[in-house]
Amino acid sequence: MTGSSDGLSSVRNAARLLKVFRSRERELGVSELARRLGLGKSSVHRVLTTLVAEGLVEQNPATGNYRLGIVMFELGEAVRVHMDLHAAAGPVLAALREQTRESCQVGILDGCDVVYVDRLESPQTLRLFTETGRRVPVNCTSSGKVLLAHLDDDELGRVLAVAPMAALTPRTITDRDRLADELATVRRRGFAEAVEERELGVVSIAVPIRDTEGEVVAALSIGAPLARLGPSARRRLVPVLVEAGEAASRRLGWSPEAQFRKGG
Repeated sequence: MTGSSDGLSSVRNAARLLKVFRSRERELGVSELARRLGLGKSSVHRVLTTLVAEGLVEQNPATGNYRLGIVMFELGEAVRVHMDLHAAAGPVLAALREQTRESCQVGILDGCDVVYVDRLESPQTLRLFTETGRRVPVNCTSSGKVLLAHLDDDELGRVLAVAPMAALTPRTITDRDRLADELATVRRRGFAEAVEERELGVVSIAVPIRDTEGEVVAALSIGAPLARLGPSARRRLVPVLVEAGEAASRRLGWSPEAQFRKGG
């Protein structure tokens, strides 16, 4: 019990130390950090050593003082992107559900999973139930295919190297070469489909959401029972979904003109 308590205390002290850097000082020494936290210098130094090893804090070799590390900047950027994404996609998601009367969601890539960060259920009686925050395998969802299709080759290789590629249904793509062919198709046509690949009787379509640099940061998708989302219905809804994805992208600062000039 004591070990668990000590561990929680260490985490709490690390969090408190990081929060000290919200002040305007760019760098702080061990003595000043200890004074502000009400801890001994040896305790503060132990916490700093761990934070430095994880890249959350770095030491200035010229002064010996400490400052926030690049990992904290990366975490802050991730938070900003997610907040911006929610603000940009929220109204588009609501309009898309109103127009299609189907469940709509926004997914992001996290490791070899898709995480749905925003979702609105279909108003129809027969509908899908997938809660916000749920993780699903990247290889058997339309959102996953969109997100994989726009990774660079090195990153795609790293993701596929650890992706389980389990067969959830007889239609799940479990062969990496076959998935690579599918991703090339997704890039060429601008949208992805998953027909009964994660769950029998369920279909989804997804399109990319791009940021101001034209990078794909999320996928916007529609999911529905196969009985309502057959081939003809998908052909009818793809242009609607593409338009919604571009609308969300524009709200993030993307423009097709800038993308064209960039060569994307």
